[in-house]
Parts: sequence; C-alpha cells; structure tokens
Amino acid sequence: MKVLITARSAAKCKVCTDLLTAKGYEVIDGSGAAPKNEKEMINLIKDVDAVIAGVDEITGRVIEAGMPNLKIIARNGVGYNNVDILAAKIHNVTVTLSVGTNNVSVCELVFGLIFNLARNINTQNTAIDKGQWSRVMGIELDGKTIGIAGTGHIGTAVAIRAHAFGMKILACDIAINKELVNKYGVIYTDMDTIFREADIITLHLPATAETNNIINESTLSLMKPSTILINAARGDLVDEKALAAALQAKKIAGYGADTLKQEPPREDEPLLKLSNVILTPHCGGYTKDAVIKSSVTAAEEVIRVLSGKPAKFPVQ
Repeated sequence: MKVLITARSAAKCKVCTDLLTAKGYEVIDGSGAAPKNEKEMINLIKDVDAVIAGVDEITGRVIEAGMPNLKIIARNGVGYNNVDILAAKIHNVTVTLSVGTNNVSVCELVFGLIFNLARNINTQNTAIDKGQWSRVMGIELDGKTIGIAGTGHIGTAVAIRAHAFGMKILACDIAINKELVNKYGVIYTDMDTIFREADIITLHLPATAETNNIINESTLSLMKPSTILINAARGDLVDEKALAAALQAKKIAGYGADTLKQEPPREDEPLLKLSNVILTPHCGGYTKDAVIKSSVTAAEEVIRVLSGKPAKFPVQ
C-alpha cells in the first residue's frame, strides 16, 4: 500500500515515516516549499491508499482522482476546511485530525503575541535596532479581562494559563466546559459581551459559514480602543479590510495573528504596514514537540484505517 505525505513537517518526521515503513507501506514524499493546489494534488494522489495532508487543497476532484484506492485523508493538524468533507463521505474516505497534539504549542504562541503587543516588545526592539532608546508604555495582564472565543483544546489551554496570570476570563462556546468554570473561574457569555468587555480577545473557532468574518466592522465597533485581538485559528474569521481600518484609526490597540486569509500575504496587504500588528507565518503548531505528536497521530490513524480498524479521531 502507498501512503502519500504532502504535509511538510510530517514528511521530515522520521518517527512518522518509520512507523509507516515498519508496517510495509510505501511512503511517497509529496511535500514541497508550499501547500499543493488542486491540480498538483490530482497528479499526486492517483494510486495511493492514504494521504497525510497539511493545508493542501483537497477538493472533490482530488478525492475522485484518488479512487478507487484512497481510504483515508489524515490531516496533520486540527482544521479541515481545506478538505471537501462531503465528497469524502460520498466516496467512503475517512478524514481524520491530529486532535490534542498542538494545543500547547499554539497556546504558547498566543501568549507570545499577547505579551508582544501588551509590552510593545517588537516596536521597542525595532527602535533600538535603529539607534533609538525610548520606552513605550505597556500594560499588565494581571486583572485584565480576556475573552476566549471557543474553548476546545487550545482555548482551554489558554484559559488555564490566563488564570495563572490573574486574569478575569470570559468565554463563548456552544458547549460549556464545567471544569473551566469550577476550577478556573471562567464565565461563559455571548460574543457581544466579550467584544464589549474584554481587554484581550483571542479566537479559537473553526472556519464555517457561521464564523466567516465574525470580526467585522460591526463587531470591531463594539470593542474598546485598548483591546488587543489575537487570531491563531483561521484567517476566514476576520474581515481584514475592516480590521486594518480599525487599527489605523486606533479603534482597537493591536492585532496579533498566526493566520491570514491569503497565505503568504500579498505585498500590498494593509496589515503588513501597521506598527500595531504582529504576524507570524502560521507557525502555531510548528514546534519540535507538536510536529512529532501531530505526525505520529496522523500516521497511527493511517495504520488503523488501512488495517481495517476504525479511526480514533475522525471528522464527524
């Protein structure tokens, strides 16, 4: 059986590839410098039994091209908006996620972005590089209110650490995590309340029709001028044009993001020119620890499905 790996980190993870070859599978390295588009995936997926995918474009046409051999698409991550789930169901192809493998890494990056904006670290470092020696007033996290949109694995990790920093924690999710309420004092409320009251807002939502552009001109208008907004989830959650305008007008204080609608961004992307914006290249889960955990989980899912066993973390 053949296993195609297009996720760059998984292709480079020897623990992952060794697991597959030990089972007698032929591992095909289809990774490259960037995620694959539909045409590239169609050419690569023919005659393979499984795919360990990154954020490659896996459309219905791609899945059809993988028939009749293709049995599983194992996402080397926790998002699946780049996979045509309906087409996968129609063709009886299992789609799995690497659940719970990068929550700590993403969470720690979230706080890195928060600290950077709260204390103007990047701005002051840039000034020093230019020969200047001037301080910029920052804020403490202690006593501030953080609003967490989505308390899945990553949002939960953020809440636990925010509690340790002495923050008041507001959260919004369709499911209430009772442990967060009872042990960490999390208060569940609606998004409008979070927009109005939170000093720091961090997004941990999937990209769906309901969450598309949840950050827009209207919701930005609810926020305080001192609000720091963090997005380590999906670029689709944010109307970037409206956000850039709000940041330029100082309607909110800052934006830290690990994701954009277009990655890499266009050269004329307005957010790139703003001093109160910190961007990272979708590296939230890109730590040695998370890469191994995520890649191994994806490989284990491939082995389960190709062995005729049910997946542990299927997309429902």
